[in-house]
Amino acid sequence: MTVTRFAPSPTGYLHVGNLRTALFNYLIARKNGGEFVLRLDDTDPERSKPEYADAIKQDLEWLGLEWDRVETQSSRLDRYAEAADKLREINRFYEAWETPVELDLKRKKQLNMGKPPVYDRAALDLSEAEKDALKAERGSGVWRFKLDHARINWTDGILGDISIDAASVSDPVLIRGDGQVLYTIASVVDDTDMGITHVVRGSDHVTNTATQIQIIEALGGTVPNFAHHSLLTGPQGEALSKRLGTLALRDLRENGVEPLALLSHMARIGSSDPIELRSSMEELVEGFDLSRFGTAPTKFDVDDLYPLTAKHLHAQDVDAVAADLDALGVPAELQDAFWNVARENITTRHDIAQWWTLCRDGAEPDIDPEDAEFVSEALTLLPEMPFTETSWSEWTSAVKEKSGRKGRALFMPLRKALTGMQHGPDMGQLMPLLQTVRAKG
Repeated sequence: MTVTRFAPSPTGYLHVGNLRTALFNYLIARKNGGEFVLRLDDTDPERSKPEYADAIKQDLEWLGLEWDRVETQSSRLDRYAEAADKLREINRFYEAWETPVELDLKRKKQLNMGKPPVYDRAALDLSEAEKDALKAERGSGVWRFKLDHARINWTDGILGDISIDAASVSDPVLIRGDGQVLYTIASVVDDTDMGITHVVRGSDHVTNTATQIQIIEALGGTVPNFAHHSLLTGPQGEALSKRLGTLALRDLRENGVEPLALLSHMARIGSSDPIELRSSMEELVEGFDLSRFGTAPTKFDVDDLYPLTAKHLHAQDVDAVAADLDALGVPAELQDAFWNVARENITTRHDIAQWWTLCRDGAEPDIDPEDAEFVSEALTLLPEMPFTETSWSEWTSAVKEKSGRKGRALFMPLRKALTGMQHGPDMGQLMPLLQTVRAKG
């Protein structure tokens, strides 16, 4: 069975970069009738917060990315300790005590000599007496996995055939000096224990994948199918990392972006398929193909989400916005007619309010000086309220007959007098909804 996972750290809010990873893994699981696991990487007790864990779940629920089960890494510390013991038994785990300053000096020296800046494994040459002395002086050291200096090969689901020389990579730290278990080993143990078959994540994890493959093999696990999607950039190709805080999913939700608009965009951006609004999650699942994604950085522009949001709302019937209309106080008997008028003239749900305000309270008239006398006379011919579906045609016909005006010169000043706007819904449909006309006084 296909089993995928999304493993965010509950140290902040989800952003569009996180969503790309979550969505790819979700779609793969659903397309193959498999299982999607939400796994909270909460091994950092200081930075991990329950409110962030709750927010992650809320964001995924808003998008309709339903998980089959939730796992927390903080509840699996005993398993990580067992894995660490096994690595020690097979001589693939060793303790090292270098300070950050010492490591930095080593890297600079290696770079000056034209060598790759990787850890030199000096800790492996320490005698037991030297280890005891360092432990007495500095306390517990970090624990590093001893890589086998051979090439690490795999066929990536997006990048194709990958081959990395392990000698060009530092032995990864798996446990910090304070005992905190790091992602690299926790993820390996979890993926093995939970039967994860496919792992999709950002291309910044390629080196992690290489080292994790060796850890998986050392622990006797099965290597999942790995795929690494390109990273998002801004619309001009600029780094998006500094803006991710403003691209939190909760902010997009607050700004009125519709879930299916966001999902439709994220499920195609960076692929060879056109970005098209989908009407359901089932459509997204059916059309998803990981092999169609490219390797180049993918440009993301938040403004692209709003035309899709508008298109989605234009296609919705009144039941989909009933809660919004109720909250605004739109009478039940007017909701059908009002929504038919409003939906073609909004970008997000937030825009519905301005149209109901217009209908309920009327609009400040916008009258050009040269049209003031014309509009004043036209208002004397305005039918009595409440307006009907024929009120606009009756009024404009009467004004045309009296003034001789026609076309734009007739309709535009009258529209602006009633709505305060040059453009908007069909006036024949809008007028029956108007409760007040300010221009009439």
